[in-house]
Amino acid sequence: MRKITISTEIIAVTYDELNAEERLLIDFARDANKRSYAPYSKFCVGAAIKLDNGEIITGANQENVAYPSGTCAERSACFYAHARFPDAHFKAIAIAARDGSGNEVTTPISPCGACRQSLLEYETLSGKNIKVILAGSSEIYIAESVKALLPLAFVDF
Repeated sequence: MRKITISTEIIAVTYDELNAEERLLIDFARDANKRSYAPYSKFCVGAAIKLDNGEIITGANQENVAYPSGTCAERSACFYAHARFPDAHFKAIAIAARDGSGNEVTTPISPCGACRQSLLEYETLSGKNIKVILAGSSEIYIAESVKALLPLAFVDF
C-alpha cells in the first residue's frame, strides 16, 4: 500500500487585484444571481461564462418543488452557452452567490460535483483550460483549470 497526495493550487485575491475582464465577469455573475429562482433554499447563485468569441453567457440557479428537478447556475450557463454557440470555447467562468438575507456570501462557494463534471466536459472538448473565478465579498478564489477543482476526474477513455 502507498499513500498518494493530491494537491491543487488556488489563488486568493481581492476584486481590485483582478484585471478588467475578470472584474466584468464577476459583475455579470453577481447580476445573474439576482435572477435566481430559489424560494426553497433561499440561496441564489449566478454564473457568467466568457467565450472565446467575446460573448458572455449567464445563468442562475432555478429550483423546483419537485427537488431535484431544478438546475444549478453553472450548468444553466454552460448548457445554454454551448447550445447557442456550439463552436465557441469557454475561456472562464465566474460564480457568485447571495444568502437568504440577500447578502453576498463572504467566502466564495465552489460548484457542486455535477457542475464540476459538466464544466470539465467542456474543458476537455476544447482542449483548453477554463479559468474558474469564485467570488465572495471578502476575497476571490481563482483556479486556472476546472481540473484543479476535480482531482481524479471521470473522463471518457
